[in-house]
Formats: sequence, structure tokens, C-alpha cells
Amino acid sequence: MLNRIAFVLVGLLACSSAWSEASNPFQRDHAFDAGSPVVVESLSPIQVDNLLVLGKVWGFLKYHHPRVTAGELHWDYELLRVLPQVIAAEERAAAQGVMVRWVESLGPIPPCDPCLVPMPADVHLQAPLGWLHDERLLGSTLSRQLLYILDHRSAKAGQFYVTLAEAAKFPFFINEQPYAAVKWPDAGYQLLAAFRLWNAVEYWSPYRDLVGEDRDAMLRALIPRFALARDFSSYRLALMAMIAGLHDSHANLWSSEEAIPPAGRCWVPMHVRRIEGRWIVAAAAREGAAQTGGLAVGDEILSLDGRPLPELVDQWAATTGGSTQASLWRDVAHRVTRGDCVPLRMMVRRDGKDMTVQSPRVERLRDGEFEARDRPGPAFQVLAGDVAYLKLSAVKADDLPQQMRTAATTRGLVVDIRNYPAEFVPFALGQLLTGSRRPFVRFTHAVLAHPGMTVWSEPLELVPAQPRFAGKVAVLVDETSQSQAEYTAMALRAAGARIFGVATAGADGNISHLVFPGGLFTAISGLGVFYPDKTPTQRIGIVPDEVVEPTIQGIRQRRDETLEAALRWLQD
Repeated sequence: MLNRIAFVLVGLLACSSAWSEASNPFQRDHAFDAGSPVVVESLSPIQVDNLLVLGKVWGFLKYHHPRVTAGELHWDYELLRVLPQVIAAEERAAAQGVMVRWVESLGPIPPCDPCLVPMPADVHLQAPLGWLHDERLLGSTLSRQLLYILDHRSAKAGQFYVTLAEAAKFPFFINEQPYAAVKWPDAGYQLLAAFRLWNAVEYWSPYRDLVGEDRDAMLRALIPRFALARDFSSYRLALMAMIAGLHDSHANLWSSEEAIPPAGRCWVPMHVRRIEGRWIVAAAAREGAAQTGGLAVGDEILSLDGRPLPELVDQWAATTGGSTQASLWRDVAHRVTRGDCVPLRMMVRRDGKDMTVQSPRVERLRDGEFEARDRPGPAFQVLAGDVAYLKLSAVKADDLPQQMRTAATTRGLVVDIRNYPAEFVPFALGQLLTGSRRPFVRFTHAVLAHPGMTVWSEPLELVPAQPRFAGKVAVLVDETSQSQAEYTAMALRAAGARIFGVATAGADGNISHLVFPGGLFTAISGLGVFYPDKTPTQRIGIVPDEVVEPTIQGIRQRRDETLEAALRWLQD
């Protein structure tokens, strides 16, 4: 995943430089190339409130003011210019006055002919702009200014900082500068990062309504952390906390994955899972089975270096993104033993007895490091009991027709998606399992002319193809099934498959990447994915038809209880 994100990031940064010097504000304005003029020693509650309003106003203008959307202004540097004045304001009215003069300095709004494109049909989310009418928040003059800008947008206007993918229409955040050479701490650039992320979500996330928290309150709470971060590490932790508050398993500070707590590049080569409310050693990593320091599969981990594990998990969860509690625990579990390359002292419980083990940490690999929940061996197998088995972590779309011909001679088919599919096969596989046209998904996507609005697409369908597999199909999923895996499960369910396991990660849809000062970057879910009846999947996941929770006893016995349940159903 990280390699794919890095590849896309390079492409986005290339887009940001594809402007001539005459049309590129980053070539014309170099006022703060060496750092911002913002210095913050402390913040009073009124200063925090004023900064909250500034962040909202700056974001609104970024996506609505014609000079900004046309790329005439270095909008990041405009923020850095006005920040010291807003911070210096001792009262709400004084800060409002600063922002009124700032908006005036941008110049008059040119006539629009025509103004504003017609409202799209089948709107899902309305633009979150009710606050523009709040004169207590903005003052009457600033409120009128912003409403005038909103009502006098040209139907011909584009967006300088965002575009939409041609087909799926999820956002690409373009022309966002990474400012990799900034020296830290820099309160101005740190606040810029907070405002950039908050407004990207506010105006372009298809799941803004599913965050589950008061977004203004989230920004207000984090402004002091960004403004007062005294080093690069503290700034990164503030970003991690803000990203974690999005509750999106696509979103983490991927540029600093090794710094997400518990930070480090080494680990005890084993896999941990939360099972029956406990943290259990589920398997030894394939590349380090002999290096776990006496740990045994089925051991319950109680503490790490003398600190209770539940206490540590609560701490780490605050900087880890997760769409659901299960996917959050999944990601924490992957990092439980991570840290410096020194031995880790663990208290574990085995057969009712507590014991201490000293386990060496080894350098962790980027690829192939996580536990595979599917079966070892080739992508397609015929299991004992005459059942066909297909794991999507190794699937090849071109092989599917022949594999379905072979599966037709068996008692049924298991499709294992407790993994990330090697190839995109929702249609290639789904069309071989259905006997009629079946709608299985519909999307919501952004509208460039109406930042903050999303609209519905028409449902997509599976269309029958040959050779059709007409037998029973069981699909295996769990919290490791995410994004494309979830999309594939939706398609196979529509084709008639029965789903076994536990709910998937709840993070579906194409991802949108966003860079931050310091060369940091994240990704968010950029395309809304729903069932045809408009039931959401984000933060819920694909809920199985038959829930099969793993057990500690099953882990100790090396059983695959989800596969066992599917086989029983297929053989009935």
C-alpha cells in the first residue's frame, strides 16, 4: 500500500509544477520560502476561537473565491500573512475586522455570466455552509462578504487546488505544496497543515457526515497542539491525532508510518490479534518463526516492559486511524511489539499462569510482513471434501474462466477475501457467478462547482458471462478485508454468494492523497461506496450473512474456524 501511495504522490507533485511561471503563484510569491512570520508562545480561548474562524474562512475562500480558484494567489502564503494579525487580536470583533479587511484586499468580485451552475439532481450531501449566516461567529460584515462570494460564483470557474478523476470523480488534491525544506518548529506552517486537512475533508470527503464527531470542535481542540508544537515530532503527532479523528482506515500519516505510536523499525516477529477481548499471539511471522523468544501461539499478552497492554492500546489508538473499532484494533495489533531494536519484556498468560518472556526485536520488512489469513499455496485449490477454493491475494483475472470450469465439478466454491486482491476482479469474477443482471453498488461523488456537495450515481450491475459457475459460493471476510476487498465482496454477494466471518474494515472507495508541510502525506476515502438502496458501507463494513468470530481455543488449535463454517454450509 505504501508503495502505491508514494507512486501517486509523485504524480500529484508533478501536477503541481505543470504551470508556467506567469500562471503559477508559487513561482511569483516567495515571501515565506524560508519560514513563516508566525510565533506563538501561548493561546487563550479567544485566540483559539479566532483561529478556528480563520481556518474556516480561509478554506471557504480557497474553494470559492475566483482569484484563488483561478490560481492567481499563493493561498498558503496569504494565510501566513494574515495569521499574525488574527493571533494578535484580543477580542472576537477585532479578529473579525482583520478578516474583513483581508477579504477586501482580495479585490472586487467580477460579474458572473452566468452565475452558479444549476443545482445537481439527486444530491446526497449538501455543502456545509450554514455557518456563513452566523453573524455571531463572523460578524455582519464578514458574513455578508462571504455570502456575496458564494452567490456570485461563475458557472465557468474551475478549481486550482482540486480536480476530479475523469471516470469515478473522486478528488485529486493538486497544487498542494509539501514545503519539505521548512525548518521546525514553525507555528504558521503547522497551522497551515491543520487547516489544509480540515478543509479538504470538509469540502471533498464523501463521508464527511460519517466522521461521527463535531468537526468544528475537533479543529478547536487540535489548534493549540499544532500552534504550540515545539518540534517536528510533536507536529507529526498532532497530524496523526487529527487524521485518527476522521475514523477512516484509508487515512494515516503514511509518510511517517514508522513514527505512528508505538514508533520504531523493529518488532517481535509474530502476529497479534484481539480475540474474545484479549490480545492473543495468533501466529509467528513467516520470516521469523524461530525468533519469538519463547512465545507460543495462544499466549495472552498482558503487559509490555511493565506497562499494561490495554493502557498502551488506549494511548496508541489516539494516533491511529480506523473506520471501525475492529479495524483500529487490527492496525494497533500489527504494531503492538514495535519499537527500538532491543529486546522486549512481555508478561503473558499461558494455561492460566502468568510468565515473563524476553523476546528479541528484529528489523521489520515492509512487504510480506503481515499475517496471511488465507491458506498457503496456489490461488486455486481443490480441498478435501471436494470443494474448490480461490484466494484473491493471488488471483489472476485471466485464469478465472478455467478455474470456474474446474470448480463446476466440485460441491461448491470458497472465495477467500481475508486479504487484498492481487487483481481487480469484482466484475471478472462476479459475472461468472450470476445468472441474471444484478445491481450491486452505487457511488456518491463530489461536484467541483459546489464544494462540499456530493451526488448519487446510478447503480452498477453485474452482467452474466460464461462459463458460469452455478453452484453454491461461500465468501470469507474479516477486518483485514478492506477497500477493493470490500467492493469485491459486495459484487459476489449480489451474485448470490453467502458471506462468512466478521465485518470488514469499513473503508471502501478510491483514495485521495493529500500532502502537508514537511513533505508529509496522508490519504482519505475519496469516493462514496453504497449498496444500490443507498445503505452505507463506510464505518460499517460488509456485514457477513453468518458471523464467525475466531476463538482463543481455535487459535491454539491452529484451526480456521471461518473456513470450517463455510465448508459445513457447502457440504450440507
